[in-house]
Parts: sequence; C-alpha cells; structure tokens
Amino acid sequence: MVNQRTFPWPGFALAVAAAIGLIVFGVRWDISLVVMALWIGSLYLVSGKPPESSRKPSGSPFTRDSMQSLTELSGTPFLLIEGSKITSANLQARRTLGGHIVGQDLRVAFRQPDAVKFLNSGRNGSIVVSGLARRHDIWQINRQELAEGLFLIELINKTAEADISRAHTDFVANASHELRTPLSSIIGYAETLREGNGEIEAGMSQKFLDTILHEAKRLQNLVSDLMSLSRVEAEKHDLPREPVDMRPLVERAAREGAGPKRTDRLELDLEGSLTVHGDTQQLEQLVRNLVDNALKYGGTGERVTVNLSRTAEEEARLQVTDRGPGIDAEHLPHLTRRFYRTDPGRSRASGGTGLGLAIVKHIVERHRGRLDISSALGQGTTVTVRIPLAGTEREDVS
Repeated sequence: MVNQRTFPWPGFALAVAAAIGLIVFGVRWDISLVVMALWIGSLYLVSGKPPESSRKPSGSPFTRDSMQSLTELSGTPFLLIEGSKITSANLQARRTLGGHIVGQDLRVAFRQPDAVKFLNSGRNGSIVVSGLARRHDIWQINRQELAEGLFLIELINKTAEADISRAHTDFVANASHELRTPLSSIIGYAETLREGNGEIEAGMSQKFLDTILHEAKRLQNLVSDLMSLSRVEAEKHDLPREPVDMRPLVERAAREGAGPKRTDRLELDLEGSLTVHGDTQQLEQLVRNLVDNALKYGGTGERVTVNLSRTAEEEARLQVTDRGPGIDAEHLPHLTRRFYRTDPGRSRASGGTGLGLAIVKHIVERHRGRLDISSALGQGTTVTVRIPLAGTEREDVS
C-alpha cells in the first residue's frame, strides 16, 4: 500500500503567524515570505517520511512453506533445491519422481547425468533431457534462483509434443511412399506407350492402359481416404448431436460397400429402433469400410455377416464378420494404425490404402464408442463397434 502523506496543518499555521509577526516588527515582507516558505517546505518534506518504526518492508520474506502452498496443486512439477538437496516438492513432482525425493541429494533423486550436471551448475536457465522419469520421455528443466543458495526447479513434460512431431513425420513419410508407388507405375507405363510409337501390339497396349487405370483409381482412393482421415481428426472433439436411425443406415451403407457385384455375399441381420446421436456421413463411411474390408480379405466367394443389435449397456452394436483365413494375434493391436498391413502385397493388389481401419477408429472415438477386433486363424475375423444409444448417460462423457 502507498503511504498517504499527512500534512501538519498546525505547523503551517504557526509558520504563517511567524511571517506576519516578522512583518509587524519591521522585517521586510519579502524576507518574511521566504522564511515562511522554507518553514512550510521543511514541514512538507518531513511529513512524507514515516517514523522508522512504522515503515513496512517492500516485500514479505520468502519461505519454503509459502512456495509449497502456492505450487502444491499445480499440474506442473515444482521443486525447491537448497545447495544440492531437495527441500520441497509439490504433489505433481512427487508423483513424477516419487515421494521419497524430498530431503534427497540431487544425484539420487534424478539419476540423469545431464540433469544433475545442470542443476549443480549454479546458474539460471533451462535444459531439455530424456529419460528423466521413464525411458524415452522428454523433459524441459527450468532453474531459477529465488534467494542465495535457494533455487526453484520447474519440470515441463515435452514427451507428447515429441510423439506428435514424430507421428507427423512418419505419416508424411508413409503417405509419400504410398503416393509414389502408383504414380511411378502410371508414369512408367505411359512412357512405354509413348515411346512405342504405336508399334506395341493391341493386346499389350490394352494391358498397359488397364494397369494405368487401376493405379490411377488406387491413387484416387488413397487421396480420398487421406482427406477423410483429415476431416475426421479435425472434428474429433465435436460431439455429434444428430439423431440417426442405425438400421436403414447400416443396410444402405453395407450394400454400397459391397457394390452390385458382391451384394449376394452379404448376410444382414439388423435389429430396428436403434437411434444414436451421430454424423450420418461418417457412420455410413464406417460401415462401408468394414464391409469392404471383410469382402476384400475374407476369402474369395465367402459370405460376410453384418449384425446390428442392442446391448445390455444400451448401446448399438455393429458386428461385421467374415469367414476368411483370419489374422494372426500379433497383428491385431496394430490394425488401426495408418498404412499398417498384414500382407502389403495382397492389400495393394486388391486396391487397399491401409487407412480404412484408421478412419473407422477415429469415427468411433468421435462418437464416444468402442472398437474391438477379434480373429482366429482359419475361422475368420469379427470387427465390433459399440456406440451409445441416444438418451443414455454415456453419450455425454467426453
């Protein structure tokens, strides 16, 4: 608080009276005014300085307890270090490094050479290290001196940022590779036809043109899936609110996914009166992708069953089951990764982009649903999607 200056009015009155008295006793009036002005000025200056005993310090002294209380519930780990010893750590720091770190030496608490060297350096600043709390994690350590020999340490977890950056790099590399393959085929066959000067026999020329058309369609499908994946990811935090009747949607999308040449292989077992809050276009895409995958990889001529039913948990459960060769258990956890294929050659030959199940996973997540994939070698694969029915409590859980 700023000190309020209290003016000594009695002293001011006395100064005026003295000046008048000097004039009465014959002192020149200008000298009397100067005396009065000096007197009043001195009173004014003195009045602005409070007694030493009443002066308040400009700031309250720092205590470890005050810093502990300020940072205890912060989501960022904070520690106080005095010398080479940790004297205080907030809740998040204790969770990250362990509650035993309070009172320990830096070298014992951190066990990370670069971090220990930096914290013992005696200087303010920051450093980025890996493997601080767990293997492969990345942390930024900020060090700031609060008082002589007392330092505040802030730990900022950069692991998620590094993972996102790595994922983006991998995605660009994989997408570039997938785009390059059909483009190379198209360019190669087109150059062969051009350099043939019409001398290539009709049968071979037609074969080349068919290959160009096939690769162009594959390229078109890949670009379309990339755009779909981008749209779904951009909207993943936007909870759909449109009421959607699942029975007609699944029936329509399943037939579209099969196409006129494969519709006879579909077996539909659909329960009615199942309404969810969803995005119609994305749910149709989900069904088309699952049906297309099942028909494509479920064995030549084998039938595919599409089942829609209500669960005891008030969910709409969609199951797409094929009767193909099945998938080895080691592949199941990776099937929803972008561009992951159990058999790359077979997938590319059938026109697969490697993005179908990745798109399905993101659509399910946006609808606050669950996705399960089960398979047995020689028996087939079942993909199960569960989405909360409209009006259930779980639909509002984010």
